Amino acid sequence: MEAENPGIVKLKCCVKNYDWGKIGRDSSVARLYARNSGEETDDSKPYAEFWMGSHESGPSYAVVVPVTGGQGENGVPNGNHGSDNDCKLVNLKDWIEQNPSVIGDKVLQKWGRSLPFLFKVLSVAKALSIQAHPDKVLAEVLHKQQPDIYKDDNHKPEMALALTEFEALCGFISLEELKLVVQNVPEIVEVVGNACADQVLHISKRDGEEKSKEILRSIFTELMSAKKVVISEAISKLISRLIIKREVKELTDKEELVLRLEKQYPGDVGVIAAFLFNYIKLSSGEALYLGADEPHAYICGDCVECMATSDNVVRAGLTPKNRDVQTLCSMLTYKQGLPQVLKGVALNAYTVKYVPPFDEFEVDQCFLPHGTSAVFPAVPGPSVFLVMAGEGKLRTLSQEESIAEGDVLFTRANTEITAATTSGLNLYRAGVNSRFLGE
Repeated sequence: MEAENPGIVKLKCCVKNYDWGKIGRDSSVARLYARNSGEETDDSKPYAEFWMGSHESGPSYAVVVPVTGGQGENGVPNGNHGSDNDCKLVNLKDWIEQNPSVIGDKVLQKWGRSLPFLFKVLSVAKALSIQAHPDKVLAEVLHKQQPDIYKDDNHKPEMALALTEFEALCGFISLEELKLVVQNVPEIVEVVGNACADQVLHISKRDGEEKSKEILRSIFTELMSAKKVVISEAISKLISRLIIKREVKELTDKEELVLRLEKQYPGDVGVIAAFLFNYIKLSSGEALYLGADEPHAYICGDCVECMATSDNVVRAGLTPKNRDVQTLCSMLTYKQGLPQVLKGVALNAYTVKYVPPFDEFEVDQCFLPHGTSAVFPAVPGPSVFLVMAGEGKLRTLSQEESIAEGDVLFTRANTEITAATTSGLNLYRAGVNSRFLGE
């Protein structure tokens, strides 16, 4: 029988020490994890991702208290978690399976007894891989064929909301820019061949979008599939040329980026492939969303990230991890042009909502000055709150929790939440997309 559950449950969350993460105390992820877990961080280790959700590769745990008096063991008395000695950690996925009402009927009918989104914080010191995430159909195929590499049968649309200036490569450049690359980056032409380059130079918009995609697919596939020795030689020439150019003339932002990437990943095909992608710099408070089969690589900075619950990644460059060049080149949409940047919609004086075109998730950013409060209306789906900085209270009609930096809290469906602070509070909320919920 399902327990009577509180509106707010604290979570203990997971950290990932990927080698591209910021080191020790320089990492926001390290700071949040230390506060959340009570563990000391290692100043010599990278702290890359802070995971908040129910994915088995990095599960969160609900902090629950065994109680008597008619409630089940997963119930928590209103506003009182008992003593630390009473607290018990229960895998969030298991807890939701045991208590499905906490996610609401609409979410239950669509996704079953699971949290449909995964919430993260990223602290990026050096570039992540050139990658894309498969759609649902391809995810099921890859998972069946290579379950050790592709651990999920789910798609992974995602959104990155910048906490600091945040740099990324995202999507392919326009046809006009591609022509300029072919004209100004001779090393790419050496790799892909003159015939491939000529196709780019002689295509026009009149030839249609599909023809443009076909030629882009050809040049990208030729580049990414080239032998290592060919790429190594091309990059050596490229870097020498850019260093000489920098001495006599200012480099473009993309050229400066290529020099940075080469120091991080010497001889990697992703260094030269960067010329084919849009180079985006987000300011704090701007967000970028990525659908299935869209290429991207995060470069530097801190962000809040939210996605469908999946860890499927197809990689092809800027990484020491497994590469699947053939799959990546075959799956991409080859859509060209700049991605949409979301600036959010103000809900009140303190809260901004970011709603991507994906059913699984949305994100709210809430900055409360001292002595203020904000209401998060009841919605028919679950939420996960992250306290990024400051301290205050989170309240329902019958429960109050003191919160501080690093706290992560699950709130059940159909529960109005009030956040309040006397000293200042910086909150982020992930929830199911309000358009799906009909809000």
